[in-house]
Amino acid sequence: MSRNTEKTMTPLAACPRETLAAIEGVLTDIDETVSTHSQLTAEAYGAMEALKKAGFRVIPVTGRPAGWCDLIARFWPVDAVVGENGAFWMWHDDKAKKLRTRFVQSEAERADGRHRLETVRAEVLREVPGAGIASDQPYRVADLAVDFCEDVPPLPHDDILRIVRIFEKHGAHAKVSSIHVNGWFGDYDKLTTSRQMMAELFGVDVDSRRDRYVFSGDSPNDAPMFGFFPNAVGVANVNDFAADMDHLPRWITTGRSGAGFVELAEALLAARR
Repeated sequence: MSRNTEKTMTPLAACPRETLAAIEGVLTDIDETVSTHSQLTAEAYGAMEALKKAGFRVIPVTGRPAGWCDLIARFWPVDAVVGENGAFWMWHDDKAKKLRTRFVQSEAERADGRHRLETVRAEVLREVPGAGIASDQPYRVADLAVDFCEDVPPLPHDDILRIVRIFEKHGAHAKVSSIHVNGWFGDYDKLTTSRQMMAELFGVDVDSRRDRYVFSGDSPNDAPMFGFFPNAVGVANVNDFAADMDHLPRWITTGRSGAGFVELAEALLAARR
């Protein structure tokens, strides 16, 4: 049973046109929200580009590493990207013609966190057979990503929870995505950094305009965003994790993963016509 027993998800098709027409921007998870089976389809990428061309602010908010976010900020049709579950945001400064990064923590704090995570890493690999360190770990600056199904055979649900408990035993935050358990030291997450970014980078008080932004996602590390944005949208595979979420999105697509993101984009674009 879901922890959020008082909230149900309503099909996106039932969302009023005027609600969709008022949306100004889309913040979105990447893995199995924009991607499908770890692949970025032409349709999903095209949907993101169509949103950007139509004037929507487009911001991926992901657990993926700084190395990936560098590429995303430079080459994808986006306004910025929040990475490593809120450790930083990156954007391409078109006027200066350079990539910029705003870290939430100082370099000293990040270095201390990485050092402490080595102890967690050793314990996870010792105590949870079959768990692996994510292949993108070398490109991370602030967190530790433990792979439970991307490049290793899928682990049982109880083993995923064991990984979370090991992080928490050491005082780290831990969030479960569709592929990894991400852990870090520091009081931030996808939501706190997204709010800070919107204020600093775009001059938007998102607290007062949260009904004008949509967040789309699929997994437990998206729960803070689902709880904050009243018109959050889950792609259909959010049902796979619903029992482990404190907050569920208000709306849900019929399509899974990237097809669900395309469905959302088409609904937003249609509402403006």
